[in-house]
Amino acid sequence: QVQLVESGGGLVQAGGSLRVSCVASGRTFSNYAMGWFRQAPGKEREFVAAITWLGSTTLYANSVKGRFTVSRDNAKNTLYLQMNSLKLEDTAVYYCAMYMTRVYSGSPGHWGPGTQVTVSS
Repeated sequence: QVQLVESGGGLVQAGGSLRVSCVASGRTFSNYAMGWFRQAPGKEREFVAAITWLGSTTLYANSVKGRFTVSRDNAKNTLYLQMNSLKLEDTAVYYCAMYMTRVYSGSPGHWGPGTQVTVSS
């Protein structure tokens, strides 16, 4: 059974930085693409970033491009999202997701419970 557990969320001032992590278990982490999604209050869940199985290719939502960096450490079964120059509108619950293939195609098959990121002015 796949388990994804996020950590590292918290409260940060606008313009600051935060790194969230996601540890995976129950499946060979290195065989699957991974992604980050977020959901702000009153809004639908949206795509943030994704990374292929070996980390060679990444994809970002336009709203975070140039500010966020997704990476992975397959030896540690861990996915990261480095968030810089945070804005108020980045406030959301951030979810880690595992795709069913080596590339980020289709919808993820597994989700973590999420971690809250709050950006204050």
